[in-house]
Amino acid sequence: MKEDIMNILNYTLLEFGEFKLEVFDLFAVVLILLITRFILFLVKKLLDRLVRKERLDERNRLSFWLLIKYFIYVITFVLCLEAIGFQITLILAGSAALLVGLGLGLQQIFSDIVSGVFLLAEGSVKIGDIMEVDGLVGRVIKINLRTSEILTRDGIIIIVPNHKFIVENVVNWSHNAVLTRFAVDVGVSYGSDPELVKKILLQCAAEHPDVKNTKKNPPRVRLINFGDSSLDFKLLFWSSNGFFIENTRSELRFMIVQKFKEHGVEIPFPQRDLHLKSGKLDS
Repeated sequence: MKEDIMNILNYTLLEFGEFKLEVFDLFAVVLILLITRFILFLVKKLLDRLVRKERLDERNRLSFWLLIKYFIYVITFVLCLEAIGFQITLILAGSAALLVGLGLGLQQIFSDIVSGVFLLAEGSVKIGDIMEVDGLVGRVIKINLRTSEILTRDGIIIIVPNHKFIVENVVNWSHNAVLTRFAVDVGVSYGSDPELVKKILLQCAAEHPDVKNTKKNPPRVRLINFGDSSLDFKLLFWSSNGFFIENTRSELRFMIVQKFKEHGVEIPFPQRDLHLKSGKLDS
């Protein structure tokens, strides 16, 4: 019986030159894959437990999970090649020139992959972060090794190469901050009472549910300029609704217009006085 099993395991499925693939090699590959799945299962359970115990943030958990998963996949791939008889060191040594050529031709792809590893390791960009890239604002929904996916406010998914987050200036509205400060600008006529305007703006901020009023970061009103036809004010407020902040700004403007009408505060429009002079030309 034992001899029969050994004969089955040593049965040659494929032979090409010095390369020989046996049943035992396939069995080893399957065993490696099963062990890999079991290790990944344990790692995922451990990370989930750390999140439940509040020792790890949810977004950090996703970054750690992706980084560990990719690392284990690379090791698994190498072990599987070794199991079926490929010598990785010999392959790398024999294809050094080819790898150099590929590196030169695919350097941008390699740059994106390395950038993806740095993103996952450093945690500077995490899933769920609100990013501004090339003037577009969106939420990061997936970080892959080469690219990341950003969902814009219009429901469009943008595929962004990872090197953009490393070598270019991007704005992360969520980095190390739950609340972000935003502003609404408004101008009133010169005949308006500035203190009344300030009171109305603060009242609008206090009544909106998306505006956070804390002792450390309360809403503020600034008189920022004496315009050509208006006193220019800026309402500064803090909110955690960064992804849909344009809706919050719009709702605040509606509230401001309504309360200005109730209190007789006028929002002026630009005016110009035109003076015409008539004269006679000497003949």
